[in-house]
Amino acid sequence: MTNLTVTDVYIIGLPIIFMLMMAEATVSQYQNKKYYKNKDTLCTSGLVVGNILMSLTIKGATLALHFYLYQFRVFDISNSIPVWLLWVLTFVLIDFVFYIYHRCSHKIRFLWAIHMSHHSSEEMNFGVSLRQAWLGPVSKIPFFAILPLIGFDPTVIAVAGVISTLWGVVGHTQMVGKLGPLEWILNTPSHHRVHHGSNPEYIDKNYGNLLIIWDRLFGTFEPEKAKVTYGLVNNVNTFNPIKITLMDWQAMLREIKEKEKVSEKIKIFFGTPQTKVKI
Repeated sequence: MTNLTVTDVYIIGLPIIFMLMMAEATVSQYQNKKYYKNKDTLCTSGLVVGNILMSLTIKGATLALHFYLYQFRVFDISNSIPVWLLWVLTFVLIDFVFYIYHRCSHKIRFLWAIHMSHHSSEEMNFGVSLRQAWLGPVSKIPFFAILPLIGFDPTVIAVAGVISTLWGVVGHTQMVGKLGPLEWILNTPSHHRVHHGSNPEYIDKNYGNLLIIWDRLFGTFEPEKAKVTYGLVNNVNTFNPIKITLMDWQAMLREIKEKEKVSEKIKIFFGTPQTKVKI
């Protein structure tokens, strides 16, 4: 179906990402913008290492699951449409599934306990895009499993998924202003800055990765107006990646332990994230 592999994408994409980070850090230093803080960047490094190790651990199993599910596909999309259209639809559907997954990650307690580490930085730079949850690759599996079942080729899903993930880096910067007409369709840096804001009007907005159309359609869009305050409503106040990864899990488990009824325990696990409430 395609000669492009996941490895090819990383070989092309990773040097571009590192060049963007170096350029941003250089401009930040030259203009005294202070986009990067040493402790914050080291914390990001710890989080991304854990995420990469988890991804490598389950990567083969995830792809194998997709191929297994592909046997039971409802539609034979890959063999029914032109290759170019297959790629376009795959990118669009990946983005739509990501929107659902991302929105759930902000609304469901145990998913937020995983995702919260990505929002734990009080900075905004290309490096923050790498601040990924250790269990993120696991939590995505049930959501993206729908794609091979619908009929999308697992190989194309894998490659398009990596490209979409790398594209997500572009939105994490303060150096790029608004991009005119592109603001209506793409999840631009301006839109994604809003997503990382703890301003009341910015909380739980702009979930898209590549496209902003889902947010516009489903009422979660907010334009960047007021200056963005980055981080959480209640910031983590630590640069220890292990503490950041575990802290909301620990709080949630303490609350569950205090409840006697099973229904109350379940409600906490699937309930609203408490760290989004001002304390």
